[in-house]
Amino acid sequence: MQYNSSIMINGRSIDINSPSYFVADIAANHNGDLSTAKELIWLAKEAGADAVKFQHFLADKIVSDYGFKRLGAQAGHQAAWRKSVYETYKDAEFDRDWNETLALEAKKANIDYFTSPYDIDAVKSIDKYVPAYKIGSGDITWLEFIEYVAKLGKPVMIATGASDMREVEQAVNSIVKYNLNIVLMQCNTNYTGNLENFRCVNLNVLKTYAVRYPNMILGISDHTPGCATVLGAIALGARVIEKHFTADNNQEGPDHAFSMNPVTWKEMVERSRELENALGSGIKKVEENEITTVVLQRRAIRLTQNLSKGEILTANLLEELRPAPADAVPPYQKGEIIGKRLKYDKEKGDYIKFTDLED
Repeated sequence: MQYNSSIMINGRSIDINSPSYFVADIAANHNGDLSTAKELIWLAKEAGADAVKFQHFLADKIVSDYGFKRLGAQAGHQAAWRKSVYETYKDAEFDRDWNETLALEAKKANIDYFTSPYDIDAVKSIDKYVPAYKIGSGDITWLEFIEYVAKLGKPVMIATGASDMREVEQAVNSIVKYNLNIVLMQCNTNYTGNLENFRCVNLNVLKTYAVRYPNMILGISDHTPGCATVLGAIALGARVIEKHFTADNNQEGPDHAFSMNPVTWKEMVERSRELENALGSGIKKVEENEITTVVLQRRAIRLTQNLSKGEILTANLLEELRPAPADAVPPYQKGEIIGKRLKYDKEKGDYIKFTDLED
């Protein structure tokens, strides 16, 4: 199977060797207000996001009012909604007349702008404004739609919440047969913000993905509070990070409660950048900031008393003490110098060099 191990979004490289790409999912947190949507773009940029993402859905094209009413009581995160599922989605619709305005606003803010589309018309209306797409977990089995988006040739991020490996493989196959630019994202789709959800995040799936799809770009679409999941995902190789973003967690709406706000988002990015720096290359070596430590903390073979030229070194005349200049005999070579004769007078405490000894 072929796919790219590095992709470009608006000139930015995304791969295992690049800084993580942070996507602020504004989703419905614009509250149906254009000025709020604009403000969130700028707030996300200031907080360190690389991209803002909206969700292009119309209630009539994403949910069945009839179907949800016959399911009975609303469950999961929907149980807290004051209105019916259909009415909540209707209130949260993205006005597609905003497309160009918000794309231009994002350009002014120097932040990438894209969306999760939920119907073909949404894709057609937004395509000329976006450099990438995100497929939500709920559409992982809608292969016809996935293929439609993939054929556009732009990078496709696909979330894999509430799915099994067979379904993931079907979705991946549907993308890569038309488009090599894929980001495979682990996700848990319980949006309640409950701390118990950490038990179900299953970050080790990223390791499974890395084995199944070597060098594929991985990501996390996360809905847990705080940044622990994000930090763990980055450590396991995720390089695209998506979290919901709001100006105020206390606002009324389906996504505000579990979203990150400007303060927590900035903290998340800062901690993530620290982690990225700490991960390093994986090559074990003396690091540049340890060069002096090698001298200061290692031990060298030193003399326990004054010795004259021609004297023979014996074990009782030698000890291992810090510091260890670069040309000092290290402790593991002590046996090689016992029995050797000194070329020069040496003082007690001085270290031994191989050049101090006769052949």
